[in-house]
This record gives sequence, C-alpha cells and structure tokens, in this order.
Amino acid sequence: MRVRDLPLSQPVVDHFAERGVRELYPPQRAAVEAGVCEGADVVAAVPTASGKTFIAQIALLTADGPGLYVCPLRALAREKYETFAALPGVDVGISTGDFDATGEALAGNDVVVATSEKVDSAIRNGASWVDELACVVVDEVHLLGAKRRGPTLEVTLATLRRRNPELQTVALSATVDNPDAIADWLDAELVESEWRPVELRTGVAVGGEVAFDDGTSLSVDVDSIADGADGEGDEGGDAGEVGDAGDANDPTEVTAALVADAVADGGQCLAFVRSRREAVDLAERLADDGLAAELGVEDAAAAAAEEATDVDGTLTGRQLADCLRAGVAFHHAGLRSGHRGVVESAFRERDVACICATPTLAAGINVPARRVVVRDQRRYGEGGMSWIPTLEVHQMCGRAGRPGLDPHGEAVLVADADTRDEVHERYVEGEPEAVESQLADPAALRTHVLAAVATGFAATETEILDVFEGTFYARETGAGGLADAVAVAVDDLVAAGMVTRETGGVEDYRLVATAVGETTSKQYVRPETGERIVAGLRAAADVSDATTLTAFEVICDTPDMQDTYLGNAERADVYQFARTNAAHLTTDMTEPDDFEGWLESVKTARILDEWIGGATVEELVERYRIGPGDLDSRVERAEWLLSAAEALGETIGVRVPAVSRARSRL
Repeated sequence: MRVRDLPLSQPVVDHFAERGVRELYPPQRAAVEAGVCEGADVVAAVPTASGKTFIAQIALLTADGPGLYVCPLRALAREKYETFAALPGVDVGISTGDFDATGEALAGNDVVVATSEKVDSAIRNGASWVDELACVVVDEVHLLGAKRRGPTLEVTLATLRRRNPELQTVALSATVDNPDAIADWLDAELVESEWRPVELRTGVAVGGEVAFDDGTSLSVDVDSIADGADGEGDEGGDAGEVGDAGDANDPTEVTAALVADAVADGGQCLAFVRSRREAVDLAERLADDGLAAELGVEDAAAAAAEEATDVDGTLTGRQLADCLRAGVAFHHAGLRSGHRGVVESAFRERDVACICATPTLAAGINVPARRVVVRDQRRYGEGGMSWIPTLEVHQMCGRAGRPGLDPHGEAVLVADADTRDEVHERYVEGEPEAVESQLADPAALRTHVLAAVATGFAATETEILDVFEGTFYARETGAGGLADAVAVAVDDLVAAGMVTRETGGVEDYRLVATAVGETTSKQYVRPETGERIVAGLRAAADVSDATTLTAFEVICDTPDMQDTYLGNAERADVYQFARTNAAHLTTDMTEPDDFEGWLESVKTARILDEWIGGATVEELVERYRIGPGDLDSRVERAEWLLSAAEALGETIGVRVPAVSRARSRL
C-alpha cells in the first residue's frame, strides 16, 4: 500500500514523499485496514521505530474535526509538535504547562499536542475545546501501568470518551503482554505486530563473548580496552559489585569494548546504566577511547561541547562538555533541558558516538543507535536491588537499529557467568509484563474523585462510579471493587475538608466540593497538598516574622514537591539550619511523623530561598549536590505551588505576604 492511496491531500502526500515515505510499513497497512482513516478506534501495539507516528498522523489528518495528540513527556510533546507543525496546511498548538488554565487559546487548531496532565487540568478548569475533538491519539498508552502518570492518563482518556461518545480513539503502545485487554477496554481494533524496519538481534555478553538470539555470536577485545583504562575500575556492575582494575570481566570494560567495536564499524551506541552517577562515570571512561576521532567528528563534537558550555558553568555542564569533545555524552534527569537538547541533537546528527544514559532516555525520545548496550539490569529500590521490568529493558533494546542507516540493530545485555542464564530468560526470551491500572492507589483515586465532584461531573457516589465506569481499572476490577475504593476515597476527602455531604436521608446524600476542595482541584494539586498548604498558611499567619523561607517550607513539605536527596554528610547541617530558623518555620521539629522527609523539604526550601536571594545555579549545584536540572524542576514546581498557595489563601481568607513575595522573586 502506498501513501498516495490514502485519503490525504496532495501537499501532504508530497510532504511524506520528500521524506522518503512512500510505502506503508506492514503495521501501518494493518492500521489502515483496521479503519484508522475512517474513524475507527484502533490500538497499535508494535515495536519502537515501526511507524507509530505515521499512524497517528494519518488518523489526525483524516479525522472529521480537530484532533488531540496526548504524550507522556514534555520533551516528547515538543518533538511531536514539530513533526505535526511541518505538515502542510495543518495548524498545530501545544500545551504542557499552566495547570490552572483552560487552554482556550488552543481552540481552532487542527491538532493540539499536550501531556495528559495538561488535558486533565484543562478539563477541570472548564475547557470547552475538548468537546469539539473528533480524534484523540494517545502515545505510549502502556504507561497506564506507570504509578505516577498512569492514573491521570487513564482518567483523562475515559473522561474524553465519556464526554464525546463519537470520539475516535487511537492508542499507540509498545509490545506488552495484554494489548487485547487495552483494545477491549477501548472497544478498538487491535493491530499487533513484531515487525521492525530494521532487524533486531538481542544477545547476552559475558566477558568479550556475545551470544545472540539468532544463533550468531560476536567477540570483542576486552583485554585491550581494559589495559587502556589506566587500571581504573568502575562501581556498579550488573550485580552492583565493584569491578577489579583492568579486569576483562568488569561490566564497564565489557561495555567499553562493545561500544568501541560498534563505533569502529561506523555505528553509534546507547549504553544504559542504573544511575546518574554511573552514566557520568561511564561517559568519562569512554571519553578516554577517542571515539570522536574514530567516528571522524572531532570538529562537530567540539561545536557540541561549546553549545553545552553556553548553557551554564556548572560542574555537570563542564563534565558534559569535556565528554562531548571526546565524542561521548551522558543523559539523565539531572541535566538541564538545554543540555539534554544538545546531546539529543548531536547524536541525531551523528556528531556523538555514544550516549551513556539512565532508562529515562528510552521513554519515547527519538535517538536510535546501531547498538544498544544494557550494562545494568538491576537497580536499587525500596526493597534493595531488584530486576528492572522486562518491558523497560525491551524499550531500551528497541532503540537499536536506525532505519536507512543500519543493516541491523543489536541489543546486548551485559552479564556474568552467574547471571547469564537468568538475564537471557528474563529479557531475551521473556515477554513484557501486562499493563495493570494504577488507579487503585488511594492518593490517585482521591485526586480524581475530588476532580469529579469539583467539576460538577458527579454529585453522588453512584455518579462517581458512572464517571469511572469507563476506566481501565473498572474493566479490570469490576463494579464491586471500584465502589468500595470510591467509598473510602470519599470518606478521606470529607475528613480532609475537601468535600461535604449534604444529606436528605441516609441513601440520597449529595456530595459538594468545599471552596477549598474546588480551588485545590482547579489548581491541579493533590488533596493532600491542598490540605497541607491550608494548614501551613494558617500557621504562617501566626508566625510573627514570616519570611520567604516560611513560604517555601509550606509548599516544599507537600506531596507535589519532588524530594531532594539528603546525604548523610549534610543531614546534621540541615538539622542545625532548621533549629536556627525554627522561628520562621511552620512546623515544630517535634511534630513530623516523617522527620527525614521533613528535613528534605527544609533543604529544598533553603535552596529556593538562596536562589531568590541571588545564589547562582553553579553555587547551588555545588553546595547542595543537586543536578542543575533538579534545580530547574524545583523552581518550576515552586512557582506552580506558590500560585496554588495564593489561590488557597484567598479562598480561606488568609493572606501571607511572604507567599506573594516568594512567588514574585522566584
């Protein structure tokens, strides 16, 4: 099937032809046959790089009205926005921030690209444009199973479908264990395929020997790589052990040899490790191998390094620039968006031979490589070291193979003699996990129950059940389990002062959001955050000398502010800071049930207070051992939460000038 055979305008057909897209891939053809161009609901569960974006494009281009493209990450939203904006004759809008706005300026666009959180918040704030949608495309729909993002994605999609029963839904997924369950939930045709445009072979490396799943093998010279490492070992092998200096079985040296081998053959690599520090360490180790010269990109690599230097003067930025000059980069959530952009762009332009990354890079960003090396398959969690989910590893491996550039892609999992069989069984032969709803999480359910009541979608528990009837959770658990969970959530919201019961009898009470509950929902903060901010504002009003530190402590000690790691070496310092500034804090040091968590919030508040006091990014990053990207994210969240605090203060009639001062100076 050819692109010109589809119901697309000639300028659009020409647009695709100019980019070499003339013939449909098998999964794309299957989606067309399933009716994606005729308004049919479709779930496409296909591997990375198998043409999911094209399926989204033709669905939105052939829809009988405006379309919405929902994606999980803001960086991915920007990338997709640029892809859609390049289509001739298509007006595209993007929305990823301002959680207290309706986004009405988006009305009138042919396509809107947004995160699920933004769509959810727009609905809560009364957006009318969502009711005009003819088609919604949900990228990475398997993230229904993600604890943090899953519930919002699930409820948002269910709400859109409930408000507009004629809405076409197209869901794009990685290959998972139960795509049929997702398709059944959405009453959609399932397009399931293992086809890839570039063949992928996956293998396990022990020492320098790799055994691939297609029966082929590969040998790399680890000894020469290890000898060239100046006898430096690396912490964090596959099992969390420390490799011996120059040890040819050290997973870092095996990884270095695999990278060098691919680069010598003209390819690029992605190397995945478990932590930020190890991503930096591995990149600095690989920088010693002169990969820029091997790939012949010294000048381009130097230019990328200068771009990274221009972002800021932090130690992280300097480390990244040094690595870039050598043709290597690292990528993790602690980088500033500017740094991540430099790395991703340089890699796409083939100006970087290898990116050493944490698994966040595998979450949708378009950076394919000839070879993917997964050095670590275990990482630290609440219960200690544990195996990474198979789906997550498959997402990493799926980045191997660049259409039009590589004859094949290779994914190599680094193991040792003791773990080889289990690594092979889990990740080479093993199937990815089934997607399971996370809406049962009490905090998530409370948030969305409050939204249903505050927006007027539901006024009784029966009506709340009607709202959630279309969720994946309801399909999986049945009416009884959902009813019990909703009843508990309502009780919690009443106890928190977010919702009241107006009774006309035992059986027919109505639920009404309080003024605080309504503001909390519109400001897009969790009920627990709204409750904490209200209590903090009232306490701050009684502080005789409330300062901006007071305001920051109130918003930082909430579930919606990201935790800031508190190292052993600085715990005593933060404790002493809290004691010294006790008169400016709303929490007595004897009160917190989670004292460690409260100290972390004090550290975050201190960082923000020093930031508005004139401290530079470089100073704060060095002083508090945080990534520059971490500082950016804390500042952004603080702006949002201070805005919510102002709105909640107005709602309860409590004005704390320090909150407004902190927000304006931030």
